[in-house]
Amino acid sequence: MKLHFPKCIALASLCLGLLLTNSTTAQENKSTIDRKWWKEAVVYQIYPRSFKDTDGDGVGDLKGIIQKLDYIKSLGVDVVWLNPIYGSPNADNGYDISDYKAIMKEFGTMEDFDALLKGMHERGLKLVMDLVVNHSSDEHQWFQESRKSRDNPYRDYYHWWPAEKGKPAFRPGSFEADGSGWRYDKQTDSYYLHYFNFKQPDLNWENPKLRQEIYSMMNWWFQKGIDGFRMDVIPFISKDTTFPVITQEELNKNYHGSWGVYMASGPHLHDYLQEMNREVLSKYDCMSLAEGAGMLTSTALNFVDEDRKELNMGYHFEGTDLGYVPGYFKKMGPYSLVKFKKIYSDWDKVYEKKGWGTIYLGNHDQPRMTSRWGNDVPEFRAVSSKLLTTFLLSMRGTPYYYNGDEIGMVNAKFNRIEDYRDIETLAEYEKVKIAGGNLKEFIENQKTGGARDNGRTPFQWNSSKNGGFTTGTPWLKVNDNHVNLNAEAQEKDPNSVLNYFRKMTKLRKTNPILIYGKYSLLDKDNPNIYAYTRELDGKKVLVLLNFSAKNAKANTGFNIKKAKVLIDNYGSVAKDGFLRPYEAVIYQL
Repeated sequence: MKLHFPKCIALASLCLGLLLTNSTTAQENKSTIDRKWWKEAVVYQIYPRSFKDTDGDGVGDLKGIIQKLDYIKSLGVDVVWLNPIYGSPNADNGYDISDYKAIMKEFGTMEDFDALLKGMHERGLKLVMDLVVNHSSDEHQWFQESRKSRDNPYRDYYHWWPAEKGKPAFRPGSFEADGSGWRYDKQTDSYYLHYFNFKQPDLNWENPKLRQEIYSMMNWWFQKGIDGFRMDVIPFISKDTTFPVITQEELNKNYHGSWGVYMASGPHLHDYLQEMNREVLSKYDCMSLAEGAGMLTSTALNFVDEDRKELNMGYHFEGTDLGYVPGYFKKMGPYSLVKFKKIYSDWDKVYEKKGWGTIYLGNHDQPRMTSRWGNDVPEFRAVSSKLLTTFLLSMRGTPYYYNGDEIGMVNAKFNRIEDYRDIETLAEYEKVKIAGGNLKEFIENQKTGGARDNGRTPFQWNSSKNGGFTTGTPWLKVNDNHVNLNAEAQEKDPNSVLNYFRKMTKLRKTNPILIYGKYSLLDKDNPNIYAYTRELDGKKVLVLLNFSAKNAKANTGFNIKKAKVLIDNYGSVAKDGFLRPYEAVIYQL
């Protein structure tokens, strides 16, 4: 065979050029992904008071978390978010901070904290702290000084209203029986502002000295080695200090669910967040998360658009507000899956080109996700819990997963108000009592969609007394079902909720498409099935989730007969194309 070298060389050059072009295109495609560790992380939230007690006082502690670090690592999570562990008199379980640079005595010592942080970092885990700076405790030194006199140097660290000007315009106080956010203080004949309990006075961010105190404290924690902050009700920090009258019409118009958009849109909110970024956050490779009370799809990018230099991400309340009956405190009605899908699809669209989102279904302020969004009857508890895990770990956005949900813990459903400890539930109960309302109905409402204590019952480690949480009397009753529902039993069962969670975290980590892939909703009007695709670099996966207790079929337009099953919560896929009750399947198309 005669070779034509010039043609061969030309052909080789063309092939090489095409290879380089394709390689460059591939690199360009990958370069459009702005990879960050906090985007790729699975966050595991620990409620320290309820996680593990080592000294028998009935309260979880830092040594308990240290004792369980290998368990936490085994879950496949990357970040631990701790609810507040600072010095606190515990009016609101640590969300009333009296000393930002100390550890709550019930939880341990700063030496315990240092050991915890070291143990986490040795295992490749990152630690995110809860930052509570909309308010402090009334036992904080700043407030103790502030209330002494009107000319005290700390007076302007808080919001005060002199009584001679008359009663200030109404502001809501979430944890008060009378619903008022102002409290009269006789010592200086003035009212002080508290959006939550009267023992949680709001800090005055309009005072630059106060802001510098907060930034200094944040830097102090970062220099100790923490990896980020989850910021409690951070949209509330800026106030209109003239405190104008708000009419009921304005309140109705500006309220979103149970949180006031009005309260979350102070005139200098973003000035302060940008200042915080300059003074603190920009100096570290850290995670910064806003608890987005009052955050809307129309305002979310104001917090997380990278060009604005504020925060990494925020989480919204629109999803968790779904299904509540208006006019009642957290009374759950049936929720529409079509609306559920629209909410999460609309929020995904917000971050299509800029910013980054989050996904969650449970936390310390919510009932257990399996009771709320799945089905906690024995027949469906495990499979519906796995379905919700599949949803959380296959959506775009950083997933936040609450401790205990990985074993499918469910609501305690206490029958007596005496069994509750939550400040919010107790205050709402008093409101109903004062109004002569139906107290029995109130308690029933708390069993499914209500009381925060449903999500705060102690972790169920084993079948022994108190679920292995404590050798003493637990601060909050352990769910009676711990005898059968516990981590120890699930460790031994390869098909358990716990081991499914581990499989799902591994699947997410090994498939970047589940992290960065484009999301597209399918079959949007299907009342039982949530179906969507994720797409990245020419690859596509299909997620099918049956949110109902009956067989249902998805209409996606895809032929899945030859598709590869990546994971399925039943262990096998039905051949008739129907999804069984609460079935979840992810296909590689």
